[in-house]
Amino acid sequence: MFLFGFGLYGHAVYLAELQRLRGWPTALISTASTLSFLLGSLLAVFTNEALAWIGPKRLLLAGMSALAASTTLLAFTTTPWQLYTAYMLMAFGWMGMGTVVVATILSRWFDHRRGLAISLAFNGATFGGIVISPVLVLLVGTIGFTRAMLTATAAMVACLLPTVICLVRVPAPANAWSQSHARNPSTSQLKAIPAGQSRWLLLRSFGFWTISVPFALALLAQVGFIVHQIAILEPTMGRSLAAFAVAVTTTMAVIGRLCLGLVVDRLDPRAATAASVVTQAAALFVISQAADTTILFVACAVYGFSIGNLITLPPLIVHREFEPAAFGTVLGLSTGIGGVISAFGPALVGLIREATGGYAAALMLCLMLKLTAAVFVLLRPRRAADLPSAS
Repeated sequence: MFLFGFGLYGHAVYLAELQRLRGWPTALISTASTLSFLLGSLLAVFTNEALAWIGPKRLLLAGMSALAASTTLLAFTTTPWQLYTAYMLMAFGWMGMGTVVVATILSRWFDHRRGLAISLAFNGATFGGIVISPVLVLLVGTIGFTRAMLTATAAMVACLLPTVICLVRVPAPANAWSQSHARNPSTSQLKAIPAGQSRWLLLRSFGFWTISVPFALALLAQVGFIVHQIAILEPTMGRSLAAFAVAVTTTMAVIGRLCLGLVVDRLDPRAATAASVVTQAAALFVISQAADTTILFVACAVYGFSIGNLITLPPLIVHREFEPAAFGTVLGLSTGIGGVISAFGPALVGLIREATGGYAAALMLCLMLKLTAAVFVLLRPRRAADLPSAS
């Protein structure tokens, strides 16, 4: 909740407030967001090694410290270099508290209902938009940006420190995962890649790219939209209603993830991904055309229904199609690649907005990226021969 609240959904608040307080252009702030996401994605590639080196508890504490330092610095930011430094610190928070860490811990605890477990746990990410973003807007309006950031940071540390110290632990590896994985016939399509594969071998795998590319494109559009959502909606509905629209979007993300979690272990996660991004494309089209507040709220709700699914589904596809021992490496590399590409979302949307004087063209580009992702994710390897062998 805190990572996604401050590290993703909070960017919309920072952008709007720093524009108002400092008069900085949209491109300057959104490019800082992009650099933060980019560095965080590069670091995510090596999350598996960091987990093995210092363990999940210490890695979570390190990530929390980096995120707290970032939000504290943002509270006192008066120059661009301070802004960029704060966003770089935020990237280390993503490495220590991100989805690769959570999914890896969960994969050691849960077997048969892993999809439901991941869906439930990742709702914390969605609650970052439901709780953190609106609370920040409320606090900023009441006590100002600096005090709001410091208050929220103190609350984060007070909640997370005892939680991580007292509750986080990882059980010893069990054989159940390997046995259930071996019984799952859908895993046979990627048996040609051994558990001890190198990242270079993964990069030569068609199956790997049919996971990484579509999620990267979908998240490129999604991150760009989320960061600019308040700015997109504010001219039509005002800042308060725009912030409430963000809450509606993320509330629907919780509902969507819960609905998916109940059935995802019986679904084809690739088909579920395609359906999710197509509905988001339709919602973006409506948002780009509508001027009615009610219609905009409905479109944001439809878009939000699939936001969380784009985080939940990649680990499930990796689990079904790759060997268990390679789970952390595959997910980390895929998350890193997708994150590097999606990190350009805020800057891309911001630059198009500056060039065209509005968000219509940027929303159309995001729509096309969603549709391309829907097509690409349905391209899958049909046999082991499609994949590189260990030799």
